[in-house]
Amino acid sequence: MRVLRRILLVVPTLLLGGAAVAVLAPGGLGDPRPRVVTEGPSAEAYRDVVGQAGEMPGWLHNLGEYGGAAGLLVLAGLLARLGWLGWRRSRTPDTLGVLLVGLGTMLAYLVSEALKLVVDQERPCRAFDVVVWVSCPPAGDWSFPSNHSTLAGGLAAGLVLLAPRLWYLAVPVAGAVAALRVVAGVHYPHDVLAGLLLGAAASTALLVALRPGTRR
Repeated sequence: MRVLRRILLVVPTLLLGGAAVAVLAPGGLGDPRPRVVTEGPSAEAYRDVVGQAGEMPGWLHNLGEYGGAAGLLVLAGLLARLGWLGWRRSRTPDTLGVLLVGLGTMLAYLVSEALKLVVDQERPCRAFDVVVWVSCPPAGDWSFPSNHSTLAGGLAAGLVLLAPRLWYLAVPVAGAVAALRVVAGVHYPHDVLAGLLLGAAASTALLVALRPGTRR
């Protein structure tokens, strides 16, 4: 019965995450040509955000270069601390949970890399003539989904499930990581949203499926 309950939680989680990413994807399956997105709500939001960001002081541009990485380090540090506390207190479910979150996040990252090769969506900084905070990645470095956001979504979702009291820190940091990728000019909003959902779905599914003592 316990195994059935877990299956009933894991399968919908993966299906919902996969469906959300599929809806957000701009297409590209079976089409060898790069996808160039210049219309739609996501493209309009990108133009508005990046246009305003381009008028900000130059010293703020460092946030685009290092802010995302710093946010991921914060999330990874919180997860590592939970693992250390679990090991110190001999709480196997907590320690194993941290390992599962890390594994789920890395699996989500690999899936995001595979999706990039399937979708072939051009970076928005190549689709639009805009001033961006960081150097636009080279041609062939595709945009959908965002790897930074995938990692942030996986780590944040795992932190919330393992230690709900940390939601007030994990969720805003993950959101900031994703938002900075748009503000910096290297991703569309739908790229980062898809990454967050992909990472969260993978991390949650693996944690619910395999962590001993999981109740919800």
